[in-house]
Amino acid sequence: MSEESYPYDASKIVVLEGLEAVRKRPGMYIGSVGERGFHHLVFEAAESALHEILYGSAGRVGITLTVDGGVRVADDGGGRPVGHAGDEDGPTLEDCLTVLWCGAPRADRRSLSGGFAGIGLAVVNALSSRLTAEVRRDGARWTLEYERGVRVAEPTRSGLAEGSGTVITFWPDAEIFETLMFSFDTLADHFRELAFLNRDLDITLTDDRDPGTPRADRFRFPGGARDWIAHQGTPRGPDVTGFERECSGMDGTVEVALCWGDSDDERVTGYANSRPTAGGGTHELGFRDGLAAALTACAREQRVLAPSDPDLAPTRLGVGLTAIVSVKLDRPEFEGSLRDRLGNGPVRACVAEAVREHLTTWLRADPARASAVLARIPTLTHD
Repeated sequence: MSEESYPYDASKIVVLEGLEAVRKRPGMYIGSVGERGFHHLVFEAAESALHEILYGSAGRVGITLTVDGGVRVADDGGGRPVGHAGDEDGPTLEDCLTVLWCGAPRADRRSLSGGFAGIGLAVVNALSSRLTAEVRRDGARWTLEYERGVRVAEPTRSGLAEGSGTVITFWPDAEIFETLMFSFDTLADHFRELAFLNRDLDITLTDDRDPGTPRADRFRFPGGARDWIAHQGTPRGPDVTGFERECSGMDGTVEVALCWGDSDDERVTGYANSRPTAGGGTHELGFRDGLAAALTACAREQRVLAPSDPDLAPTRLGVGLTAIVSVKLDRPEFEGSLRDRLGNGPVRACVAEAVREHLTTWLRADPARASAVLARIPTLTHD
């Protein structure tokens, strides 16, 4: 291949201004222009509002699929700064809608993305044929309007307002996406999962697309992961147990809920900062270490294991087990090509100790229950 045949110089470089890059290569920002990326627009817009709850400035978020194909995301927070005189320092709503990564949440334990993705409202704006924003703040109502990421007019004060909050409404661009049909069930599964993992969240998902059969679900689960186990309808063997604990050694918290059922299947699901960790990681390894330590001690106390017998192997304890293992860290470290594996080293020991302590106390409190749990283990030997 010669330079004469394939010249490459400055004339071949294209400089994209503003949000042009997002519209030119949308898959780089939302994964695809099919159903996955289409629904991600809603997740991204909603995440910005849900952080208002997690950071203490809002109580509820409502997401509505409108009859004209749009999506409305409303929160009851303080109303985001729009850029008029007197606003506090920091990015305005217009900045967040027009500048990539602006206003993205920091990677701490309250972040729903752990610093990964969290691309911000600008991508939603860029990939929408139209987007409007309404802000109620300090007794005034402000409106902003965009078309394909470009501002139509200056932010406008449109009258007085009671209360406060921010409403973002957007219509995905038919020039970008292969489908314009949202799946209510896909959205509901996502927001239900977030609400189980974050007990402070209060989310309502409403479908107004068919006026004859409107649909609405509310997702709020004060019981956290324990509520999730119940929602899954796991057949009950021994009781459900769970706990949440601050672990200073890993700069974060761990929440675990588990039970053994009648099935032989194992369902252990891990999350880090509300992100599913299909690749596993140190939190799941710590869970299995703690489980093995607690059950080994229990088996020795009940003389199922002799003093000379080896400890139980973590890989032999999952028959009939359903568990949720969720950690929230101030500095999460994701690994793997898909960033779906947690790599923080201290997490393993912290989670293991928390699980061991809780399960040991739980098993000792009810010897009959402890016997039932041990009876679920197919063999008390090494691999």
